[in-house]
Amino acid sequence: MFKKTNTENKAAAVTAVVSKKVSNKRAAFKPSSPMYIVIDKKKYELSVYDAQGWYATYPVVFGNNSLSDKKMEGDRNTPEGSFRINQKNVHSKWDRFMGLDYPTRESLEKFNARKQRGEIPAWAKPGGAIGIHGTWPGEDFVVDRYTNWTNGCISMKRNDVEDLYSYVPMGTPVTIRK
Repeated sequence: MFKKTNTENKAAAVTAVVSKKVSNKRAAFKPSSPMYIVIDKKKYELSVYDAQGWYATYPVVFGNNSLSDKKMEGDRNTPEGSFRINQKNVHSKWDRFMGLDYPTRESLEKFNARKQRGEIPAWAKPGGAIGIHGTWPGEDFVVDRYTNWTNGCISMKRNDVEDLYSYVPMGTPVTIRK
């Protein structure tokens, strides 16, 4: 038998609190429009707000461990800024996928400014296909352990992504911040 690390103990405690928050609030009522999502990269949380205020919070993980803003395609960073959910589909590997409208005008302006300053190569592209999705089958533990593994997307536990997918409509605003 192995001993849990402090990080794993902390992750389990945070997950238990977040799960309790979600289940308590969710049992009380269904969300009302308008809704919006705030993803806090430092806290590893995705929070949903509706017309009444805070509705639910879920643990999440990201792409790169640096938690830096996305600079270019292939850097595995999760973009920061204001987005909208522009697609929803069931996915064979990630359970559910809610695509974001990245790159937005704001994202492209940051990208072009970084190119002009020489922070990224002239050949770089901004990337795309960023969204909120589940983990690989049987790998929810990556969220419990704060293991960033995606190519820039936001990953949730499979039950959590199914829950979010069930009530969040297309067009929902999403803010990603650090």
